[in-house]
Amino acid sequence: MKLAAQKLETDILIIGGGTAGCFAALTIAEQANAKVLIVEKANIKRSGCLAAGVNALNAYIVPGQTPESYLEYVKNDAEGLVREDLVYSLALRLNQVTAKVEQLGLVIQKDEAGQYVARGNRNIKINGENIKPILADAVSRHDTITVLNRVNMIDYMVKDGQVIGAYGFSLDSEIFYVISAKAVICATGGAAGLYRPNNPGFSRHKMWYSPFNTGAGYAMGIRAGAEMTTFEMRFIALRCKDTIAPTGTIAQGVGAQQINSLGREYEKQYGNPKTSNRLYSTVRENQLGRGPCYLNTAGITPQQEDELFKAYLNMAPAQTLRWFEDGKGPASMPVEIEGTEPYIVGGHTASGYWIDRSRATTLPGLYAAGDVAGGSPQKYVTGCFAEGEIAALSALTYIAAVANQWPDDEAVTCKLAAINAHLEGSVGVYTIENIEEAMQKVMDVYAGGITSGYAYNSSGLKVAQGRIEQLLALARGLRAQNLSELMSLYEVLDRLGVCQVLLEHLAARRETRWHSFQENADYPDKDDHKWLKYVNSRLVDGRVQVILRDLVGRDEHYEHRD
Repeated sequence: MKLAAQKLETDILIIGGGTAGCFAALTIAEQANAKVLIVEKANIKRSGCLAAGVNALNAYIVPGQTPESYLEYVKNDAEGLVREDLVYSLALRLNQVTAKVEQLGLVIQKDEAGQYVARGNRNIKINGENIKPILADAVSRHDTITVLNRVNMIDYMVKDGQVIGAYGFSLDSEIFYVISAKAVICATGGAAGLYRPNNPGFSRHKMWYSPFNTGAGYAMGIRAGAEMTTFEMRFIALRCKDTIAPTGTIAQGVGAQQINSLGREYEKQYGNPKTSNRLYSTVRENQLGRGPCYLNTAGITPQQEDELFKAYLNMAPAQTLRWFEDGKGPASMPVEIEGTEPYIVGGHTASGYWIDRSRATTLPGLYAAGDVAGGSPQKYVTGCFAEGEIAALSALTYIAAVANQWPDDEAVTCKLAAINAHLEGSVGVYTIENIEEAMQKVMDVYAGGITSGYAYNSSGLKVAQGRIEQLLALARGLRAQNLSELMSLYEVLDRLGVCQVLLEHLAARRETRWHSFQENADYPDKDDHKWLKYVNSRLVDGRVQVILRDLVGRDEHYEHRD
């Protein structure tokens, strides 16, 4: 098998047809006549984090709240370390993007007075099983938007320091795509699969974050020299045991408290009820021998139980099926909970590209939106819509002054030869799966995975750094027998590249700012005096170079600078 090059040209290339990608494309189509090409690794109708649906929009300004109060909530939950300008700029758009998606056909639950049904201070309930098909159908109605499904993007095209497009390959035919674009919007999502998951073997896909989000967008930016931020603020979800179904639906929906095996509520003993503390308190209770831990649903009403059955059927049907198989619903027994493996994701925490308010990265011509964009945690679905909208409008302004460019023939030939080399020769001693499992074990044991209760120290990180480099060297020599394996090979390369950056960030922050998310055993306390700052990085001459940045306030006009 040998791939052959095929050139495509567009005004704006969107990599990733998920939440942010779809909304960015729709915004462009409504504002201008620019040609948009969405490249999606799967199929846009059921791709991304919304593929299976969702039962609430968790970022919304409900009556009595304001964009300012939303910013304060995010800032407090993140222990003060957020890009206030980014959080505030998307908070201003949360309600208008929600209204737009409702117009597209999303069913938002309303009360008898016709008001949205709130779930807590920042959430509204939806019937969201079909939210992704709604977005995909809306995209398909615009003649200026083209969707290229089942294409795996692998690297940006960079010329004179400017992103001018990207390279990728088809998963169905022997085509190597060379795509020229005046601007590129990266919307590929975050990174799952870096650490050994809760469930092994055939159930390893049962994880909190989409297993198909492999950190490709991060990795492409890292290799191209983009500045990244806050990878050390990992996200670890507190989930229903084994099914890895959401717990927020239970905690907020019926007000269930976290209890230990003695029936005692424990979360408040560990400080304010922040996202990281909900997990950390559970980890500590188990370590102290007071587990298993549960959400105390016993005694909820039949109506509440029925609502939980329906809610989980909309987004995590395995949980409802488990209740039915056990013959006991949540009204008769509490729901056991556990933490997942760590993820790198810019929608719940702040990991990702270092961007300005326009969502421009440090590479001219490249924008980032959604989970791949850093600095702005707790944006969830609607925040990703807002960032997609902002990135789209910024890209439209940018392309007014630039023309399409193409890489030198030599650069294309070199990139194509590197891909084809993976398709030549016989499979070696190690398989793609061997490398992936070894990576996950290294990260789990030495870099704060489930095995160590999410804690790490400098000695373990040094071991991990050495072994990840060894695995990366082995991965570069892997062989693939078909296009599906070639995709898996590049996914492992991307994950290993993200691991390299993550390890440097974990080592650089010499404090513990977010329990469990970033549990530094060498520095167990928070240190606002020295570490109330961003840990950023760039890949320079093959090495990750750490950069420390000062905080950016809500009204500051931030510009990229060296």
